Amino acid sequence: MPRVKIRAVPPPLPDRPGRWKLLWRRQRRLLRPTAIASTVVTVLILLAVGVNMIGRGAPLRERLGRATAGMGLDVQHITIEGRQKTPEAAVRAAIGMGPGDPILGFSVSAARNRLEGLTWVRSAVVERQLPDTIHVVLNERTPFAVWQIDGRFTLIDRAGKVVTDSDIAAFRDKLPLVVGAGAEAAAAPLIDSINAVPDLMPRLVAAVRVGDRRWNLCMTSGADVLLPEGAEPQALAKLAELQLTKALLDRPLQEIDLRLPDRLRLRPMTEGPCGQRPGQTATVMPKRAT
Repeated sequence: MPRVKIRAVPPPLPDRPGRWKLLWRRQRRLLRPTAIASTVVTVLILLAVGVNMIGRGAPLRERLGRATAGMGLDVQHITIEGRQKTPEAAVRAAIGMGPGDPILGFSVSAARNRLEGLTWVRSAVVERQLPDTIHVVLNERTPFAVWQIDGRFTLIDRAGKVVTDSDIAAFRDKLPLVVGAGAEAAAAPLIDSINAVPDLMPRLVAAVRVGDRRWNLCMTSGADVLLPEGAEPQALAKLAELQLTKALLDRPLQEIDLRLPDRLRLRPMTEGPCGQRPGQTATVMPKRAT
């Protein structure tokens, strides 16, 4: 008996959607972005209305902060990096926010300006990290010298900016002393030149600015070393050579005049240290001799 092959009959093709059905599908796809946009706009309008109702007359940032505080957007953590000398209480007061305050009501720029107004702070970075953290990074000034002017002592940084006028005694034997008007701005090149000369810095009591144009060095021996204007490194190198060969800074000299490159003028001790008459009040802060 012959075999009979049975072929599978394919299922019938679905009916092609009608014209109106295709049109409705196309319109529905187009309406989805519009519906989403409408929802976002509605939420923003409701939020704006709520902000306006919460704090009429208050700045927008404050009203926004109050409106969102109940949504978990309030300060819970304040982190501070780089603080060593700046009092923590002063930093937190400059930030101006505390736990529970609305984080969206916080002005980053205003807080940064307040922080950079603190004497120890050179620069500050302030970040709002949602939902609940304020992060602060401080770059503090480094004390470079003690500056004496009109009987007052302050710490200055390398650029001559005042760091603080308190706790100066703690730096008396650690930092060089510069004295006089203009000394703070001109101190860095001179101190660098002195540090380049071996064993000279421990002998220095103070560097006194004269006429805001040149320097006198008051030494532990009591001598005044008169430096020329604009040629301090050369004069200091000559002084180091004279100390090595003649022990000049160990002699009872009142004055060592190095202002002229081709001659040396010496004056024997007739007064007190650095030109002070016997019984005269010291004009510079005493430094422990080494």
